Amino acid sequence: MRISSGARAGVATGLLLTVLLTGCSSTVDGAATCPGCGSDSEPAFPTARPTTSTPATSTPPPTTQSPTTSSPERPAGGQTLEPNANGYVYIETKSGITRCQISADTVGCESDFTDSPIIDGQSANGVEVSASGSNRWVLGNLGAMPTTAIDYATYQAVGWTIVAGSDGTRFTNDDTSHGMFVSTERVDFF
Repeated sequence: MRISSGARAGVATGLLLTVLLTGCSSTVDGAATCPGCGSDSEPAFPTARPTTSTPATSTPPPTTQSPTTSSPERPAGGQTLEPNANGYVYIETKSGITRCQISADTVGCESDFTDSPIIDGQSANGVEVSASGSNRWVLGNLGAMPTTAIDYATYQAVGWTIVAGSDGTRFTNDDTSHGMFVSTERVDFF
């Protein structure tokens, strides 16, 4: 059986297009994972928001700096939020709009920010700060993590002091004093 040169050219063109189109994919190989969630499974989308019970607080919400507080960034006291087996604490603010993943090294939060920077043509929905003070805005999804809903109070978690108020939440690393203040209206790094 003899194949015409036109048919060969058509097959060659088809193969070439297949190779070229395969190399121009907008997807990234791999699977999204939820580190510290207890398994390396892909997070759910849209984000489900399972919560654990709200921790009982024995202190009233902070309204002013107390005399026992050493500095506004590092208030004394507060309830300790225990990490999971992988060293992470997951919280959700009282409003339910902001969720955060806390480890000894970093705090990352996702929210519906009103004035976040544009990344790859989209408004950033995440922000992260490290214990050393480096920070960045990101696009992301924390996935279906089991959060602890926090009240307007002071908490301790894996080396960070968390002060939650009606105006936003402040995360301060206990060793370095670096951190961030997060609200839907603004994010301040320090």
